[in-house]
This record gives sequence, structure tokens and C-alpha cells, in this order.
Amino acid sequence: MSSVHSEHNPLGQISEYPDTYDAGLLFPIDRDESWRASGQSRADIPFFGVDIWNAYEVSWLNTRGKPVVCIGEFRVPATSANLVESKSFKLYLNSYNQTRFASLEQARAQMQQDLSAAAGAPVEVILHSADHEFEKPPAATCIDDLDVDIEVYQPDASLLKVNEGKRFDGWLCSHLLKSNCPVTGQPDWGTLYIHYRGAEIAPESLLAYVVSLRQHQDFHEQCVERTYRDLLEQCRPESLTVYARYVRRGGLDINPCRTSEEGFVPSNFRSARQ
Repeated sequence: MSSVHSEHNPLGQISEYPDTYDAGLLFPIDRDESWRASGQSRADIPFFGVDIWNAYEVSWLNTRGKPVVCIGEFRVPATSANLVESKSFKLYLNSYNQTRFASLEQARAQMQQDLSAAAGAPVEVILHSADHEFEKPPAATCIDDLDVDIEVYQPDASLLKVNEGKRFDGWLCSHLLKSNCPVTGQPDWGTLYIHYRGAEIAPESLLAYVVSLRQHQDFHEQCVERTYRDLLEQCRPESLTVYARYVRRGGLDINPCRTSEEGFVPSNFRSARQ
């Protein structure tokens, strides 16, 4: 399987932007690679989840040569063997630009076939109209204005503390999520939404933990899985959902969700930053 550091990985390299359909542009990466590199195992984390990708630069030609544009929503199951490297995803979508399809359904079906093959699991593809309106974010308490001293900028689960005797059931959020691409080192910005039920996680400790990801290099998906694991192990909530809404880059935003709740289907809302 492809490696994140493979010489064939288009990320961080000068690339041509073909505009004729080519499924070979997709670059799958083993989801477990990052965990193995750190001496840990993803298999030890009990979760359900999905990665929701939104693409804002999707276009092809109809049979008469007239362009069609839409917004693509792609739901990749967290249990798939592979994630798809984001630049290769963009190059793949751009390869549709001068390719003719008889219908929206034909284009959608082709995307679903190719992405499912790359991910190693069924990928759901939904093509929305260009004026599609996203849902609003959940009502969440933002913890960003808490007055805390920050000294740690690499993930540290020991920062997380529980307020014994207090309980919480609801959504929290922080707009201070930042991590770095493991290949290029470029910053990835986002908002982290957390829903849990159980003993109250000390909000100051949670904010310090979110900020501790600031210099961490990993893919969006692994950052969310690490956060989910650390919250689960350190704070022992009765239920837990960790959902990151990352700012788009290259016409794509990536939004991984990991949850303890089987059957939970995250809504594809959009924050103001996206």
C-alpha cells in the first residue's frame, strides 16, 4: 500500500493538473501507517465514524460540451483500509473538468466506484447543486475565552483532568484547533466539536489539550482519532463524539468524526470559517 512518504505521493511536489478523467491520480494511504510509526495501534481504539469531505470545485461537461458545476460530498467510512491523500483527491476531481458525462448520475457513479476502490470500502457520493445550503453547526459552548496558561504544543494526554462530582451532557467547541501536514509542514486550521456525557472534563484542561496539537504533524483523521482516544482513556466518558471541521484547502475541506455511538450519523454542517 502507498506510504505517506512515498516518492509517488503528489503532496509537496510540483504537479500537472490534468483535465481529462484519470482514476489513477488517486493516492491511497494506509490508515494504520501513522499509528505504527508512533509505536501504537489504531485497532485498540473502539470507535465508529466517518470522514466527510466537501469539494467546492467539481465540474465536468455534458454531452453537448456545456459545463456542469456542483458541490461534492463524500463520506468515507473510518473503518476503510485507506484514506485518500488530499492533493491526489483534488487532482482526480480536476481530471473531470474537460470530460463528458451523459448525466449527473453517471459522473456520481464513476466517482463512487473510483473512491471506493481507493479507500478499500464503500464511499458515499452526493452531488449537490452549486447553491446548496449547509446545515448550521450544533449549539455548542465555546471554551476559547477561558484564561489559561499554555506551555505545551505537542499532544499530551496528561493535560486532561476531570472535575469529580460534576457531570456534563452536551456540545463544546474550540476554534483553536491547529495541526500541521505530516508531509509539507503546512498548517491545517479547524474547529473541534466535542459531545460527551459523564463526569465533567475540566474546561481549562480541555482547552490546553486542544492547543497542544498546535505543532503536531499528522493527517486530519489521525488528529481526531488521537483526541478521541486520549479523552476516552483519560476522562472515561459514558459517551463521546469528537468531530473536527477543518478549513478548506485546495477546494476541499476534510471533516473526520469519531464516536462511541453506533449508528450515529453526523450532519454535514459548515462553520463560518469554512
